[in-house]
Amino acid sequence: MTASASSRESQSLKRTVLGARRPSNIFWAIVLTGGGAGFLLAGLSSYLQINLLPFSDPTQLIFIPQGIAMGFYGFAALGLATYLWVVISLDVGGGYNEFDKASKRVRIVRSGFFGQNRRIEINQPLTDVTAIRVDIKEGLNPKRALYLRLKGRPDIPLTRVGQPIPLSELENQGAELARFLQVPLEGL
Repeated sequence: MTASASSRESQSLKRTVLGARRPSNIFWAIVLTGGGAGFLLAGLSSYLQINLLPFSDPTQLIFIPQGIAMGFYGFAALGLATYLWVVISLDVGGGYNEFDKASKRVRIVRSGFFGQNRRIEINQPLTDVTAIRVDIKEGLNPKRALYLRLKGRPDIPLTRVGQPIPLSELENQGAELARFLQVPLEGL
């Protein structure tokens, strides 16, 4: 590595943010797709009196109310699975945080849903950064996140949504970022 490449790396910090393409989302999308298809086929089998499932005989079900209920659960599960597959394919929430001392800019980029604001991008000067805030809430629904504090703007989340980050990793990321930007670390 050359000296100029090394100094360039020390001038820039870029972190990717995991979006909806998490293994847990893919697992639940697969489970909902399979379960929803099974329930829907069971409902249709009870209506048509033709066995559409190879592993059971739902033709024995009475269509009203059992077949209708199975069909409803199948439609609901397939609707939720479709939503999950769309969110996964769009990688909603995925992106990166880039802090560049050479250009004196902070760039936060995230993917969103369809439409005009599909790509969410925040581009601010480094001088607007006032602090890095750590938010830790324990309990039934724990929350551990890093936020970027900017002058005149609401705090911007820097970490992924969903599963809480381990406390030691959160502290290390926050301390590293605060040290790099030479701003205080709040919340610890």
